[in-house]
Amino acid sequence: MKFTVLTLFPEMFAPLNESILKRAQQGKLIEVELINFREYAMSKHKNVDDIPYGGGAGMVLKPEPIYAAIGDLPETVGSRRIVLLTPQGEPFKQEKAQEWSQLDEIVFICGHYEGFDERIRYLADEEISLGDFVLTGGELAAMVMIDAVARLIPGVLGEEDSAVEDSHSMGALEYPHYTRPRVFEGMEVPEVLLSGHHMKIQAWRRKESLRRTFFRRPELFAELEFSPEDYPLLEELAEEYPELAEESWRWEHLKPKSKRRRPKKSP
Repeated sequence: MKFTVLTLFPEMFAPLNESILKRAQQGKLIEVELINFREYAMSKHKNVDDIPYGGGAGMVLKPEPIYAAIGDLPETVGSRRIVLLTPQGEPFKQEKAQEWSQLDEIVFICGHYEGFDERIRYLADEEISLGDFVLTGGELAAMVMIDAVARLIPGVLGEEDSAVEDSHSMGALEYPHYTRPRVFEGMEVPEVLLSGHHMKIQAWRRKESLRRTFFRRPELFAELEFSPEDYPLLEELAEEYPELAEESWRWEHLKPKSKRRRPKKSP
């Protein structure tokens, strides 16, 4: 998969050449191309911004350099998505990362300064925001999104199940993790994780995932779709927490139905 980034500050993307993303590029699993769209500026001094019509503070990115840079992109064999990074865009979520991981190329347009000429929007297939806050430019947002998408590409992570079990990938937050030492500062590793009983470990992890999601991200818990296997775990949690018991109507329909006894035939 290819990530193409239009930016005025390509040197900011040094973190992409470290750790997992570095290995993914070396292994030809992903490709990252940084395009400084200042090179497409038409003025003598390579100006990419100008004062806004109607007045106001700050400078606005001009449309010509970005249009020229997009127009100069080589044809792609597969699917390409052009994404404008802006605080006004749709919030970036795990579902979007999963959707993008199926593409062949994503082109990020990183804004800067006060904003960009409105006509630049017509280049984009999507407008995406990292969150409800404002950054000095789209570079940091682009790096976060590249990382989130790249780790979903087969082979990028060491184990195929790693991305699947991450927080948000399954709709719930991830369960707690432990490693050596067994006891640290008086805190012990839960006994079930030392049992070697894989089914019990799996049930414990799911239960802790549900517990953590309910208390830390109740809005995510409200959107979870439970499986029949979740029912006994939810019942156990409801016994521990009265506030969770109030949510029991959401999984009552999963409770196994009791079998009716057939009436005995009269002699």
